[in-house]
Amino acid sequence: MSYQYAAIGDSLTTGFGALPGNGFVPAYRRMAERRLGTPVSLTNLGVNGMTTEGLEQRLKNDYNYRMAVRDAELITISIGGNDLIKAAKAAGSRPGDLSPLLQKAFRNCRRNFGDIMGTIAQLKAGLRSPYIIRIVGLYNPYPQVDEATDWVKAFNRYAAGYSSPVCGFASIYNEFAGHEQALLFIDRLHPNGRGYQVIASKLNGLGYGRLG
Repeated sequence: MSYQYAAIGDSLTTGFGALPGNGFVPAYRRMAERRLGTPVSLTNLGVNGMTTEGLEQRLKNDYNYRMAVRDAELITISIGGNDLIKAAKAAGSRPGDLSPLLQKAFRNCRRNFGDIMGTIAQLKAGLRSPYIIRIVGLYNPYPQVDEATDWVKAFNRYAAGYSSPVCGFASIYNEFAGHEQALLFIDRLHPNGRGYQVIASKLNGLGYGRLG
C-alpha cells in the first residue's frame, strides 16, 4: 500500500528560498508517511512565478500535469501570491494605481482559482479511490502595505470557502504576520526553511481525512 502525492503551484511548492529537501512539500511528504504509516510517492509540479492563470492553463492543457493530479490521493495547492506580487509591481511608484490594479487582480485570481478547483473535481469524477486536497493559504509579502493586507485576507477567506471533508485550508497568515524576519528568506518574499516547516506542520495538522 502506498499513496501518490501531487504538489501543484508556485515557488512555494518548488521550495524556493530553502535548501534542497527543506521546502514544505518534502517536509509534508515525510510527515504524511509517518502519520499514514505507508510510503508516499511525490510528484512536484511546482513552477516558480506561477500565477492562478498559469496553473489553470496547466490543469486544462498539460497531459502529464492532468494525469499526475488525477492519479494522486494527496494534492497540495500553493497559488495566488504571484497574482498579488505582479499587480503590486505593475503599480510601481504610482500608489494611486495600486488599489484598482489589486482589485482587478483579485477578481481574475478568484475566477481562476474557481476554475482550478473545478478542473480538479472533473479529473477526479468517477474515480473510486479516496483523495484529499490541501490548500496553502497566503501570508502577506508586503506587510507594510494596507491594500496588500486586505487582498491577502480576502483571498484567504475565499480559498477557505472550499473547505469540505475532502478539501482542507491551511491558514498560515497569523503565523507569518509579525514574524517575517524569522520565517522569510533574505528576499523577504519566500519562506526560509523555518517558514516552510511552519507550512508543512499546518498542513499536517489538518489530518488526512479518508486516507487514514
